[in-house]
Amino acid sequence: MAERKSFLLRMDPALWAELEGWAQEEMRSVNGQIEYLLKQAVNKRKGRAIPPVPPPKADEE
Repeated sequence: MAERKSFLLRMDPALWAELEGWAQEEMRSVNGQIEYLLKQAVNKRKGRAIPPVPPPKADEE
């Protein structure tokens, strides 16, 4: 796996709480959720198709 770049990110605590809840719903870490959202934004900006993410199955919740 390629080396990953780390950096400090400051954000509003309310935004963090929203991201944390969203990440838990999608079974990701907050870091993973932020990276996922940034990748979606970059792909959208470049006009690439964004593959849909299936919702979690009812028996996995």
